[in-house]
Amino acid sequence: MKLSLVSVPVQDPVKAHEIYTTQLGFQSKEFDPEALLAVVVSPEAPDGTAMLLEPCQGSFAETYQRAAYEANLPIMVFSAADPEAELLRLQAAGIELRPELDRPEYGLRNLFEDGCGNLVMIEQAER
Repeated sequence: MKLSLVSVPVQDPVKAHEIYTTQLGFQSKEFDPEALLAVVVSPEAPDGTAMLLEPCQGSFAETYQRAAYEANLPIMVFSAADPEAELLRLQAAGIELRPELDRPEYGLRNLFEDGCGNLVMIEQAER
């Protein structure tokens, strides 16, 4: 069995699609703004796991998203060959980094806001 699609709660899928493709660097796989359907993939693995940017307003996912954010917990973890360089690239693209939330003793570091209501973490990619 293989993971093919994950649902990520976002406040606005159209805005999230814009952020994920222009600032975070993902590729659009499927996008229908009228249907609030936004699916993105990593350009490093376009046939890999896709992310459905799921509207969460008015659903249980909104409560989950807010609780994770308020607890300073990342909702997902990305990997990069050079996390420090990736964070600098994201910051230059307008993404808000959250180094004050780093907690190495818990394995939390390299946190940033995705601009859609979530905290995200970048870890060192396995070689």
